[in-house]
Amino acid sequence: MIADETVERVRLAADIVEIISEYVPLKRSGGTWRGPCPFHQGKNANFSVSPAHGSYHCFVCHESGDVFTFVRKRLGLDWPAAVKLIGEKVGVEVIDAPRRQQAPDPNAPNFEALAAAAEWFQQQLLDHEVGRQAREYLTSRALDPHAWQKFGLGFAPRDGQLLRRYLHSLGVDDARQLEAGILVVREGDPEPRVRFRGRIMFPILDELGRSVGFGGRAMGDDQPKYLNSPESSVFQKRRTLYGLHTAKQAMRRVSRAIVVEGYLDAIRLSLAGIEEVVAPLGTALTEEQAQLLVRYTSSVFLLYDSDEAGQKATFRSGLELLRAKATVHVVSLPEGEDPDTYVQAHGRAAMESQLGNAIDLFDRQVQLLERRGWFADLRHRRTAIDKLLPTIRAAREALTRDMYLARLSDATHVDKATLSAEADALPESGLRRTTARGGAPTSGHHPGDGPPSFDGPPPTMDEYGEQAEPAPLPPPASEQRKPWTPGRKKGYKQGPEWQATNVPPRPRRDEPVERALVRAMLVDRGVAERVAERHPPDAFREPRYRELFDTLLHAPLEDDLEQIAERLSSDTLNVLRELTDAGGYEAGAADIGLTLGKLDARVLETRINEILEALRTATREEQDALMRERLELEAEIRRLVPIRSPRGRSRGQG
Repeated sequence: MIADETVERVRLAADIVEIISEYVPLKRSGGTWRGPCPFHQGKNANFSVSPAHGSYHCFVCHESGDVFTFVRKRLGLDWPAAVKLIGEKVGVEVIDAPRRQQAPDPNAPNFEALAAAAEWFQQQLLDHEVGRQAREYLTSRALDPHAWQKFGLGFAPRDGQLLRRYLHSLGVDDARQLEAGILVVREGDPEPRVRFRGRIMFPILDELGRSVGFGGRAMGDDQPKYLNSPESSVFQKRRTLYGLHTAKQAMRRVSRAIVVEGYLDAIRLSLAGIEEVVAPLGTALTEEQAQLLVRYTSSVFLLYDSDEAGQKATFRSGLELLRAKATVHVVSLPEGEDPDTYVQAHGRAAMESQLGNAIDLFDRQVQLLERRGWFADLRHRRTAIDKLLPTIRAAREALTRDMYLARLSDATHVDKATLSAEADALPESGLRRTTARGGAPTSGHHPGDGPPSFDGPPPTMDEYGEQAEPAPLPPPASEQRKPWTPGRKKGYKQGPEWQATNVPPRPRRDEPVERALVRAMLVDRGVAERVAERHPPDAFREPRYRELFDTLLHAPLEDDLEQIAERLSSDTLNVLRELTDAGGYEAGAADIGLTLGKLDARVLETRINEILEALRTATREEQDALMRERLELEAEIRRLVPIRSPRGRSRGQG
């Protein structure tokens, strides 16, 4: 017996057109595909396959069904064999076990509790008195009762015990509500309370349409503006896309997916008739979310806000999609617009026009650099190439990569083969090769650079080709990003859960480099993005620093420390307490360039250890090559991490 959930996973992953086309020659005809019927050996195109509905039908012999029915009838297989065959084609493991051996889904009670909470929130929104303010707010955002019902919108009252008592009446105890993320317990207050209060509620469903969490939006000045359910056994933010359960069929039908930033953007486009839209539960897409999208279509349109944060998220998301072998298009809305406001003001036709004017991700990056003069002279052109190479390396589809190389060659007047060799020489992790001139970096980001940026004029360069400080034309003070520190954020309240109480000693196995970087991330959240461009969280060896880095990287910028603390394990929470203790927090703004260089050196040291191991069994010729590589790596390490003499002067530098 195959579990129903497994069957549904196979069905969702299967492209009915692709599978049937293995046995029937199909041609597109509008929204369907047509061909001769294989069941009555027809000659005309009377056999229709609908990707939107996941079904087929013959208008002559009237055979019809879904992808499983087709495989069973065409190949003479029984039900389990058909599911297994399709599962093999789409990469889903199918286990056929007797029903008595199938354990009940341990997450089923959580799904039920969350579904009951979602229904209760909807009832509160419609309550004449309780939901009055929420209804007025939604109406002010041009969302009518039809939209409330279609997207399951609700309201969480201020009274934190109403939902708790309601779920008790259904047999859902506090332990289950805590596990599902409905209740939360704060340190120093043993009484559980409801997580969401006084907020518009957006239910979050997984790919199969099961309730896994909520997004709550404040109606006034409460902070944060958006509050998501915590990570749980059924809700992993990086593996979930808002709206996917309803958008997936539309994606297959129109062969495209549209990614927006927020719930309201996704809802607005869907109400306008553009249904193939999803939103990540954070700013930029994660690797897992990109893999989810390409199950349904390889053509993805990034429709983010027109501000600087939206542009950064666009390029970060684009790289993840390229790694998943998607074709990435960037939509640029007029300045000051977002998808919600634009569709309200101009309608679907205007939005379709914007989608029609979308350009390829790499073209957009080149376009921004060209506009700001990055290709004006050789010195700046070198830096522009460095900023574009990560996109070429991210392109896992061979044809896309080749086209990007050709485009970069046209823009820079550098030979395509040279650019290809440069891209191949540097792995995506960001390690730089060296040249004969003192080991100066020839590709990748220079020490101290942030992630690839496509804003502003070319930086001033010093005599060695490094970015000099200060850069010309700094942004106005009102636009400069302030370090993110406790107490500086409007509406910020220092929560007891992360406050320094009984601060533990430092970890016995300390990683000073990782520690310094994580402290810097706590001072300025932008540091997490800079570090991730060269070293993802998985590169950190200390598990607690790795978890904190990953959480800071993917948390919305508006989240404060209390919200970040809720996502951490107890061991990592102790590290957060220590790092934010008085006297250590402000010191976190380390020399990021030097510290990243130490991480680069650590990777090179790993390679040196591999060389030493290989030398034991290498031939004389191989030993010579390995020793040359070892000497080059050791020279690079000395350049990255200069050795300080007792007098504080770097040895080897005069």
